Amino acid sequence: MRDIGRRSFFTAAGALATASAIGSNAYATGHARDAASADEYVDVQLLNITDLHGYLQGAPGANSVITGAGGKKYTVGGVAYMAAHLERLRDGRRNSLFFAPGDLFSGWEFDASSFADEPTVEALNAMGLDFASAGNHEFDKSATFLTSHMGDGDAYPVVGRDDDFKDSTGRRFEGAKFPYYSANMVWNATGEPVLAPYNIEYVDAGRGRRLAIGFIHLTAIGTESFPGSYQPGLRTLDELETANRCAAELKSRGVHAIVLSMHDGAVAGSDFNSGKNPSGPAYELALRASPDIDAIVTGHWHCAFTMMLPDPNGDPRPFVEAGCYGQIINEINLRLDPDTGTVIRELTTSTNHPNTRDVTPDPELRSIAGYWADYATRRARSRIGTQTASFTRRRNALGESTMGNLVADWALWAGRQAHGPMDDPADHPNTPADLAVIAVAPRVGQAVIAGDLIRNQETDGTVTFAQAWNSVGFGDPILTVTVTGRQIHDALEEQWAPTAGGGLGFSPLAVSGNVRYTFDAAGPVGRRIDPAEVFIDGTALSLTRRYRLAAPSYTLINQDGFSAFTGFTAPVRHTRDFESFIAYVRTKKELTPAALNRVRVKNAGVPGARTGTVTQRQQLLQADGSVVPRPEAALRTALPGGAEGQRAPGGFRVPC
Repeated sequence: MRDIGRRSFFTAAGALATASAIGSNAYATGHARDAASADEYVDVQLLNITDLHGYLQGAPGANSVITGAGGKKYTVGGVAYMAAHLERLRDGRRNSLFFAPGDLFSGWEFDASSFADEPTVEALNAMGLDFASAGNHEFDKSATFLTSHMGDGDAYPVVGRDDDFKDSTGRRFEGAKFPYYSANMVWNATGEPVLAPYNIEYVDAGRGRRLAIGFIHLTAIGTESFPGSYQPGLRTLDELETANRCAAELKSRGVHAIVLSMHDGAVAGSDFNSGKNPSGPAYELALRASPDIDAIVTGHWHCAFTMMLPDPNGDPRPFVEAGCYGQIINEINLRLDPDTGTVIRELTTSTNHPNTRDVTPDPELRSIAGYWADYATRRARSRIGTQTASFTRRRNALGESTMGNLVADWALWAGRQAHGPMDDPADHPNTPADLAVIAVAPRVGQAVIAGDLIRNQETDGTVTFAQAWNSVGFGDPILTVTVTGRQIHDALEEQWAPTAGGGLGFSPLAVSGNVRYTFDAAGPVGRRIDPAEVFIDGTALSLTRRYRLAAPSYTLINQDGFSAFTGFTAPVRHTRDFESFIAYVRTKKELTPAALNRVRVKNAGVPGARTGTVTQRQQLLQADGSVVPRPEAALRTALPGGAEGQRAPGGFRVPC
């Protein structure tokens, strides 16, 4: 170990070997416990939160309680309490930086998401967030939306209806007062970065001197192909290679203290303020990332831990994640050499502070959260259209329902819309859709249809904003893609599959109103659909022709269990589902249920004929019995195994 002044430190090689396997306590050495007395060094406080997802009021359901050492429970969440804790933590600190490794907005709380997530930005501005890494959900609308609207405050298309709402002070949205960064998100066509890769902050070293700290930012690999952030015009670069390249660049610029803020994570035990047996992509990266990186702050996995892991040279550095939904504030304390600006690793400490609700809430943030909650209540009741009758998910014997047909017609409409200024440049022509499909009872996962649209007799059939918003959507976009007639045929065949005990499962697809088809109830699985009996705009399906198909991204990337669409080409992204459905209702003005005549059956009366049995899927519940937010439930049930969730190459769970 190098000489660090009045103290000498050592770390046993055996301890570091153990840390590599199970992690260690969140201080680099035992001597770091008295680091507050190390006044010959420059003290820097790093505060961070992650995956807020717009939950201004508080963490939802079971996520409002976290477990610490000895099984102690803490009730947590809410930006008003967070602001109070931040004030306490910052008090008396000359050098304090507050940042986040992504997924701050684009969440699932109606109070924020129904206002284009502007409430979240107002709250973060008020809390003094200094900068943030772009997570996958920051790209849920578009990179252009992130930079032009959330960053610069540009409005589109209708002020006060679609965005640019008046905030709690009565001012129109002006954008974030903090910048977003990403070193590995690039435009697919050119390879040019979407955002700046890193930032350099300067801290007060006394006597008029400043020291530099570099922050590298990473977005979760594969963000461009996640269902919510599916962006065919974007591409993510390798995380480890990008982090090491940026660290070398910062070092060449004379920056000797470097922090990696990455929107990818790990799991490391159940105690939020320690860590053991870590695993996950961020952990694998942490063991191999450049020794020039002095701390690694993670997100995306909605986990909570803090520990020290050895870098490739065997020197410990913090490896942390601060949960989700405003549960935790992580604090890392660095001591910098006042002459060189290097981090004295042996004096580094880290802890996760629970955002408890036993403190006096900050009045400004309480006012902000309350204002948007009240505004959301009014917005929820606002009229956007009318309906002549109820739409329900109740299916007839052939799998059709009035709600399924409505949503399929919406998907076709959505897949024929022109792009606007907030849409990213497309790599492919925005060719209008020829047809649309919706998985109304998917083989796996959750249905995009969340509820019925019941006609309100007292209001003469008024459709409110909340009714439409809550009836359709995960927060995923509609895509138009090019598929062959063979793929369409095969997807229709995939509605039926054998089940245990010789049964026949039925997972009906709703089709848009310009499609008619007949299936053979006596036919074997895989041979129930004759292409000559599938008609699109009155013309029989051609197996060799190419068609433009509109469907939710969730379905097209095989998270509904329809693999036939795999290999689609020329994807073009359209608006997110719940926002798009709102626009559809506004455009149509009056909704009338369509006749249930898009699907016909033959040979229904012959011996052995079967339509099949639809599996009824229950809502996914959390430990306390509350319902898991729909986008999170969709990801957790995306593949067989349910709560185990989707798994990426290497076996790691891909969370939100």
